[in-house]
Amino acid sequence: MLPVLVANLSRMLDLSSRKLRRSNGNHFFFHGPWFLGMSIFVTANPVDARHLFIDNFQNYPKGKDFYEIFELGGDGIFIADGDTWKYHRVKAQMLMSNTRFRVFVAQLSRQKIENALHPFLVHASSQNKIIDIQDMFLRLSFDMSTNFIAGVDLGILSRDLSENPIARAIDEVAAALFFRFVMPRPWWKLLRALSVGHEKRMVTGGRVLDRFVAEVIEERRREIIEGRDAPPSMLRSYMEETEVQESYKFLRETIINFLFAARDTTSAAMTWFLWAMCRYPHVEEKIIDELNSISKSITSDGLAVFEAEQLEKLIYFHASILESLRLHPSTPLNIRSVLKPDTLPTGVKLTPGMKVVASMYAMGRMKTIWGDDCLEFKPERWISKEGELKYEPSYKFLPFHTGPRSCLGKQIALTQIKMVIAAMVYNFSFEIVEGHVPEPKFSFILHMKNGLMVRVKKR
Repeated sequence: MLPVLVANLSRMLDLSSRKLRRSNGNHFFFHGPWFLGMSIFVTANPVDARHLFIDNFQNYPKGKDFYEIFELGGDGIFIADGDTWKYHRVKAQMLMSNTRFRVFVAQLSRQKIENALHPFLVHASSQNKIIDIQDMFLRLSFDMSTNFIAGVDLGILSRDLSENPIARAIDEVAAALFFRFVMPRPWWKLLRALSVGHEKRMVTGGRVLDRFVAEVIEERRREIIEGRDAPPSMLRSYMEETEVQESYKFLRETIINFLFAARDTTSAAMTWFLWAMCRYPHVEEKIIDELNSISKSITSDGLAVFEAEQLEKLIYFHASILESLRLHPSTPLNIRSVLKPDTLPTGVKLTPGMKVVASMYAMGRMKTIWGDDCLEFKPERWISKEGELKYEPSYKFLPFHTGPRSCLGKQIALTQIKMVIAAMVYNFSFEIVEGHVPEPKFSFILHMKNGLMVRVKKR
């Protein structure tokens, strides 16, 4: 099956989704050459997902191969297994459930909307410029992420859209990591030994990131020693704890892991949601009607900004975000290794050394899960007859994952998405450039292959 993978790599998500829909049990085995160790079980079945990620979670770790591919992140929360992962998760959970930290993130989001997002869109509108909204979201999300994670605002969302070495390094490293993931291990290991191609760029990008991390850790350390007040960023909060204050390894891994996760997942979710607003104007109209029902602040530029607490009241807006994530989950695949022999509730037998891939992208497109209208964008499917949000089990709706490794930053991400999107669609209208066809890019993150080219007009 390896030739099929190589020949169709750019459209693998849709190809595998079609195969999963046709497969008995909505799952299948992928087999490559035996000497490359490519034996993979691919599933879009919620029964499989519940067993893999909840009921028998301990038997399906990230695994040694995953750890080796993502070696740059060390023992960080998104890479490690066992006690190391538990330690990272407990620390992150305590922080992200802290009211002071959540308020800080919401305030930070508002500041970036007023000081960066609004001026950028006003300028684009006045110049009648075509902009890549995906690139804009990546820049905005990166600015917000570096700020709440490390206490640094890089300011890369600006009118001139200048290149930033830290953002470029993350892009280069991410591309190299995905190359490692799709290529047989002997191939990329040879390139690593020769230090050529993606592997050379991995080393170069890794050095840039390490320098950046070292600088921000030292700056936060000086703040604490000198008794200076500073926002309660993740890094500052961790460094105020005695047990982790001196652990450079822990702090480095935390910054790198969360930077990769927070920037790309949030920006991808925003990009696909704005695409949905352009494609389904009746949905956008209903969201604007909802926004008119809550209080808002008006900036000196005459633009509206909404508070997180007010946006939480909006049912249809929330349902629309969930519907967008159902069809376009930011992380389309969830990958695990098999530790011990196991039999799934569906009767499938798995053996140690196999890889397991749960396709959240395909799961959102299954008639057996979502009905005959599964490919339609219908926020109403998330709203009950009583007008309340419907609950769907997390093993059926997996954009935020499920089980012990479910996303800790779910509420923070949703808050940022709501504040940013509300400030955009209420104040501006967007039109996709004629002839531009967005399509998903096969990668760890569901970006658009050719960006999202739009024109902006101030309402």
